[in-house]
Amino acid sequence: MRDEDMEGLLGAWLQAAGAGDRAAFEQLYRHFQPRLTRFIQRCCSRPHVVEEAVNDALWVVWKSAANFRGDSRVTTWAHGIAYRCMLKALRDREVGQEINASAVPEAELAEAEPFFDDGPDRELRDWVRHGLATLSLEQRTTVELAYCQGESCEEIARIMACPSGTVKARLVRAREKLKDVLPALAEAAVGTRGY
Repeated sequence: MRDEDMEGLLGAWLQAAGAGDRAAFEQLYRHFQPRLTRFIQRCCSRPHVVEEAVNDALWVVWKSAANFRGDSRVTTWAHGIAYRCMLKALRDREVGQEINASAVPEAELAEAEPFFDDGPDRELRDWVRHGLATLSLEQRTTVELAYCQGESCEEIARIMACPSGTVKARLVRAREKLKDVLPALAEAAVGTRGY
């Protein structure tokens, strides 16, 4: 289904859910629950936060469906809600501590990753995952929204409630950091094998 068609369908479900149609909300839930889960996992990779943020976000979608004004795409609106719920869950659990995926135990990171076989791309995925873990939460979220979710800078700005210039700056800084970090990760991997 084309993106425009899907957005139209999501808009119809949202409007019906706003009028109290539980079946329409069930369709929204089925559509958004796996997508929001992947989004939050890639941003913070803490299972308890992921579950809490996704559940809270879907609750807000249900309760706020009638208030959707159409200023953005339904997908952008839902991701914005999920992002704010993730920040709230992190703030509630980690008061006073800097949130950074590099502080997450390796076992938690592995649990949060979607299953992939042990094919030839596994090593590259590991390097990218470790590289992303070096980014700040804002940079990691921006990269996730831009490159994995396909959101534009303007849509990311709406989701993250910041100017689009800030989004562009975060993407530039994230790419620069990854450009420096990824070769070092590759060298470390090659060095441990004795090539």
